[in-house]
Amino acid sequence: MSSEREQLVELITRQVMAALNSQGTVAGAARHVSNVPRAQVQTVAPGGVVHDPGTCERCRNWGVTGTRGPEETRMLAAAGASRVVATMGYCPESDGLASLIDHTLLKPDATKEEVEQLCKEAAQFCFASVCVNPNWVALCRELLRNTGVKVCTVIGFPLGAHLPDTKAYETKRAIEQGAEEVDMVINIGALKSRDYALVEQDIHGVVNAASGRALVKVILETSLLSRDEKVMGSTLSKAAGADYVKTSTGFAGGGATVEDITLMRETVGPEMGVKASGGVRTREDAEKMVAAGATRLGASAGVKIVRGEAAGEGKY
Repeated sequence: MSSEREQLVELITRQVMAALNSQGTVAGAARHVSNVPRAQVQTVAPGGVVHDPGTCERCRNWGVTGTRGPEETRMLAAAGASRVVATMGYCPESDGLASLIDHTLLKPDATKEEVEQLCKEAAQFCFASVCVNPNWVALCRELLRNTGVKVCTVIGFPLGAHLPDTKAYETKRAIEQGAEEVDMVINIGALKSRDYALVEQDIHGVVNAASGRALVKVILETSLLSRDEKVMGSTLSKAAGADYVKTSTGFAGGGATVEDITLMRETVGPEMGVKASGGVRTREDAEKMVAAGATRLGASAGVKIVRGEAAGEGKY
């Protein structure tokens, strides 16, 4: 940054902070600039909580401060700002594809550093959510607080063979940790055995546990099902009150296909969401799924998709 621009930024910062102080709203709500020591730039958020960039883990890791949510943005507007620059990162504006992506990391050997990177990318590109295993939910909730990116986790993953009460409890605990969406695996064996009462009970238990607190997506594992079983799984998911039906875990071979998305959309109608997951690796893949009726995309290659880059093979 040039010396002239630094001076301009500092001048604007001081003017905004002076306006805020004169109204008695906050002690400061601006990005730190090079001429101001980090420890001296603090924000007093609603409720009196002090935000100090010098001790904020997200600011140290990601190099951002500034307004952190709608409350602070409204205060800046009230102080006279006609525009507010978002500092969390770049959000693609061309077609909104990023807002449909659940940025996913479900491999069993995922490390804390990889999960942190996942959250950083999700905030930067404004993805719909990060989808992680339950043990990472609390960390993701903290890293993504006030970014607009939701935390999604998986239930009964990846086989779907857990008992219904186990899935319901797992859902409850995930929400307590900060999950806002849960992707549960349907009882595949029960569906193929035509034990539809058990399938509905299984889904309904998760829906009840999440009621009013988290969205529920039901993973059918389409690569293991016949056409009639896909239709029945989608129908039972809708009857049990789920919010979405989803194609795959990414761990059973196969993955999302245009034909499956079309069938699922025809089955559940416009009221439910349909999530394409498993094998969605390129922008072309994503656009085909959306055209077929998908309203959410599960992908570990989210960054490459929105950038239009080629993505390699691999599971979540």
